[in-house]
Amino acid sequence: MPVKDIVSWNAIITGYWQNGFIEESKRLFGLMPVKNVVSWNSMITGCIENERIDEACEYFMEMPERNTASWNAMISGFVKEGRVDEALRLFEEMPNRNVISYTVMVDGYARKGEVDRARYLFDWIPRKNEVSWTVMINGYVENERFDEARALFDMMPEKSLVAITAMITGFCKEGMMEDAKRLFEEIHHRDLVAWNAMIAGYAQNGNAEEAFKLYLQMLKMGMKPDRATLISILTSCSSVASLKGGRQTHAFVIKKGLEPDISLCNALMSMYSKCGDIHESKVLFEQLHSPDLVSWNTIITAFGQHGHCEKAVDLFHEMCEHGLKPDGVTFLCVLSACGHAGKVNESINWYDSMVNEYQIAPRAEHFACLVDILCRAGQLVKAHTIIKEMPFEADAGIWGSLLTACGAYLNVELGELAAMKLVELEPGHSGTYIMLSNIYAAAGMWREVGRVRGLMKEQGVKKEPGCSWVETGNRVHLFKAGDVSHPEISEIVLELRRIGLQMKMSDDYEDIVLG
Repeated sequence: MPVKDIVSWNAIITGYWQNGFIEESKRLFGLMPVKNVVSWNSMITGCIENERIDEACEYFMEMPERNTASWNAMISGFVKEGRVDEALRLFEEMPNRNVISYTVMVDGYARKGEVDRARYLFDWIPRKNEVSWTVMINGYVENERFDEARALFDMMPEKSLVAITAMITGFCKEGMMEDAKRLFEEIHHRDLVAWNAMIAGYAQNGNAEEAFKLYLQMLKMGMKPDRATLISILTSCSSVASLKGGRQTHAFVIKKGLEPDISLCNALMSMYSKCGDIHESKVLFEQLHSPDLVSWNTIITAFGQHGHCEKAVDLFHEMCEHGLKPDGVTFLCVLSACGHAGKVNESINWYDSMVNEYQIAPRAEHFACLVDILCRAGQLVKAHTIIKEMPFEADAGIWGSLLTACGAYLNVELGELAAMKLVELEPGHSGTYIMLSNIYAAAGMWREVGRVRGLMKEQGVKKEPGCSWVETGNRVHLFKAGDVSHPEISEIVLELRRIGLQMKMSDDYEDIVLG
């Protein structure tokens, strides 16, 4: 190029860092005969995009003159790195702010969990744009303040696709799938993010059948699934133990060359384990060049769930030898492995090691796992003692473990206590009443059985129907007790009667022959 003007220099510098060659951008920037504010801003943005925030800060401090974009780039960089206090300092120092400046700080506060401060700043934005509204709505959703997100969404003058998708995610988190579906169907031009939000919602709420249906619909529309889509589908395959569907998804991953993606590999390992194929989980793990902590946690869980406690423990030590530091999830995996093997003392030792040696504060799930292990072993009094000594209130899962164990080991006193706590936490859940009724029945306390059944009727609590699913072809069919909504219910009932008749005839034949 005979004459290189400043626009050419800026273009080539930007091109290099956009493709990951930040060092070459820095070299060329140093050779520039004349630099303008665009040149400096390009280097600041390049450093931020390549996760070199401190170098970006050095360029920012060296700039002879700055414009609003310079300040916004640095504030955005600090927010991206979670350094919100430094972002706030710059925000307060900057001479002129625009809607981008305010919006970035709103995002920073929301990410930090300071949602009220985010809303205060949002209300001060002189002229809000779609991004401002969307960031604030998403902040509410991510911080589980859905009612406020919904109220703000209703106030939004023009609802963008990103804001609608954030609300779909919020509805899904709240388990309000019908509302999520209604919003999704109102979108005329859906992008991949919207499809993924809806599919993930179904997967996370245990509705694998709808997730599969939506996935097939998406493919028919010509949309190409990405990593997030496939992880949601693998989650759905895991929830209904659809090994065939999981293998088909794995084949698609291989076909598209997505195998090096570690998140996908972790999801595949989990799917194979939950579908009963521990060998394939092991093969996938061994193919990983640099397994991350999630990979190790996944394979430890897999072996633990399949009853290979010693292997799970060996993997824990192997992980530590590779220089990875276990977290709370890792210990939960090992505790669960010991629990599946019935190793009570070992579980308590691992719990003590987590707290004392690794200085990891136990969360509710650790206590829940420990209580469940003790309950399975019949140590109900000790389990109750741990519940009483917990630093926070026990949830329904913990009391549910104790109630189930009281049924198995016929402890009426603790069973009554656990049931009372569960009724306070989940007043409409029929399982509590039925379990307590069964405990009374096993103890021959028939008057109490009648009282509990009467209480159910008085409170309007109905027994939840049992459900099962059958995979045929490429479809998963869900059946609930008493449900006749399946389109082929007549043929199914007829076939069941035919099978029942054949079984009866077979029994009668054996009685005649053996008689």
